Amino acid sequence: MATTTILLREDIESVGGRGEIVKVKAGYARNFLLPQGLATLATKGNVKQIEQEREALLKRAAEERSTAEAQRTQMGDIQLKFERKAGEGGTLFGSVTSMDIAAALQEKGYEIDRRRIVLKDAIKETGDFTVKVKLHREVSLDVPVSVVAEGASVETVADKKAARTEKASPASAEEPAAERSETDAEDAA
Repeated sequence: MATTTILLREDIESVGGRGEIVKVKAGYARNFLLPQGLATLATKGNVKQIEQEREALLKRAAEERSTAEAQRTQMGDIQLKFERKAGEGGTLFGSVTSMDIAAALQEKGYEIDRRRIVLKDAIKETGDFTVKVKLHREVSLDVPVSVVAEGASVETVADKKAARTEKASPASAEEPAAERSETDAEDAA
């Protein structure tokens, strides 16, 4: 495979940080990094130009980090709650994705790009979750996310799960058979 040496203009998760000279596959550089303006070819002239800009880049990176840390402290007590249609077992008919979380954060006044929300898979069931939001490559925040069934509160969803657990367990031996049959008749009705 052919590789190309490039100079990164922006931080790229799996490749490197801004200002680094790295080798990547030629097609990745030619088809994605260069057209998007995320990198330039690492020629002698470009490297010299970046060396001159390095001080400004370091200052900019420090400002971005301090801004991200300030935003993290500001967002420290944020909690998100989503109501979605759900089946009886707590399984959602849809899902909660990073786009939904970004939209909820935007409603609360925080402009976060959905690609900075680290969500391995979409949330597909009710419950409480923790989602990581990368504000900067060195600064991240854990946001609590609660997903409840439409028209239900968090307590009722927990009560339903507890009730399902009770029904799954065998009836206690201390309960008389007559009371068990009355309870079963009530449950059936």
